[in-house]
Amino acid sequence: MKKAPSKGQSPRKRPPVPTIEVEITRLNEEGIGVARHERKEVLIAGALVGETVSATIQHEGQRRIIGRLRKVLRRSRERTMNTCKRADDCQGCSLIAMNSASQLNFKQQKVSQAMAAYPSLKEARLHEIWAAPNPFGYRTNAKLVIAKERGKVKIGLYRRGSHEVVDIEDCPLHHPLINKIVKVVKEEIEHQKVYVYNPINKRGLLRYLTVKVAPAANKAMVTFVTEERNYREVTHLAKWIKKKVPEIVSVQQNVNASQGNVIFGRETIRILGTPDLIDQVGDVRLRISPTSFFQVNNEQAARIYGQVRQWAELTREQAAVDLYCGIGGIALNLAADAGKVIGIEVVEDAVRNAKENARMNDLHNCAFQAGDAAELVHELAVEVPPGSVAVVNPPRSGCDETVLTALTELAPRTLIYVSCNPETLSRDLDLLDRLGYATEEIQPVDMFPQTPHVESVARLVPKPQPAAEEKDSRKRR
Repeated sequence: MKKAPSKGQSPRKRPPVPTIEVEITRLNEEGIGVARHERKEVLIAGALVGETVSATIQHEGQRRIIGRLRKVLRRSRERTMNTCKRADDCQGCSLIAMNSASQLNFKQQKVSQAMAAYPSLKEARLHEIWAAPNPFGYRTNAKLVIAKERGKVKIGLYRRGSHEVVDIEDCPLHHPLINKIVKVVKEEIEHQKVYVYNPINKRGLLRYLTVKVAPAANKAMVTFVTEERNYREVTHLAKWIKKKVPEIVSVQQNVNASQGNVIFGRETIRILGTPDLIDQVGDVRLRISPTSFFQVNNEQAARIYGQVRQWAELTREQAAVDLYCGIGGIALNLAADAGKVIGIEVVEDAVRNAKENARMNDLHNCAFQAGDAAELVHELAVEVPPGSVAVVNPPRSGCDETVLTALTELAPRTLIYVSCNPETLSRDLDLLDRLGYATEEIQPVDMFPQTPHVESVARLVPKPQPAAEEKDSRKRR
């Protein structure tokens, strides 16, 4: 047993946290400042190129040091006023200390460098990135962790590289209605003493909170992800937050008893209000379910939909295929011009939304199917005539080679690729080049200001085929 310090003695002091002073030479792909110290790479979030900073060492390995920014000793001209008081703790917006022009340049170069890695893409025209009209308050959906620490409820994100939850009820990127709802939910969880899930002992009820906002109507859908099905407590909680925030039109409960990092489980129960959230993006109205994916920035999503429609140049005699169509945002925009549009999506709930969205927009030339993209594309050869248009909008990991091969076998006259990851985009564009499709142009879009992420839209066309006599000559050789 440790003895308490005798009267007059001061308690034993903790050893000081090691501090280093370094110069930032570059930002990595995540927007984290990179330096060198004693032959080791140093990563410091919030530090900018050209700055000399002091940082405390949070972790030191054999080759890498993770530091926490303590003080900027020599300031970069790119540094701007930091509008988030929790930026150092959250670290979810690694570029928030950088001015808007420099952020756009960083993202433009990110796309440019990814394309430069493949000789097949050197002729593609890279357009100037589209800046976001609203660099703050643009996020219309949020997926947040619910935790409890020392009797206080926290709703936020995991701190980078840890399982510690950072409270972010005032996030400058979130739509104001999201911040309002998070604050009220936290108050009611504490007031009603709802049991928060503890991942260590695997006991408790509330695990995650998701909020989706339709900004045009200023309405919201709230979903509580719980460890088990529970009617009484969740319903009581739902009624009170609805009373305090009348903009909430729907409250849902999703049940997820798994131990992994996947947020949603298979079962979703409507507690009160409407089953879905109705949103308006560009020219179409969209019905969004609690678990379906949708873009976080409505304004930039509408611009992407418009660009895809413009590049497609469809007529009533032509068809289009939309792979990874989600709830149908791109497909419905194409349907206004096309004779027929076929959307494919693996998530059945999203396909349900897509079908309902087509009916809601009075578009009867759309068909949506749930299933594996590669398998379903092979089946479309009969339905989709040559000279159609194909659009693909995959997750960050990009497309499997079998999907792209099947897509090119449909012989579309234009292929449009929408991507949120320049690295996998450039890899797939290079593969498509080998499959006979050349990339003509790429439009980067700043979908996620204050973060290092960038969206891109690429237009591809069939490569010229050798003349028949050249083919015969090659065969004879």
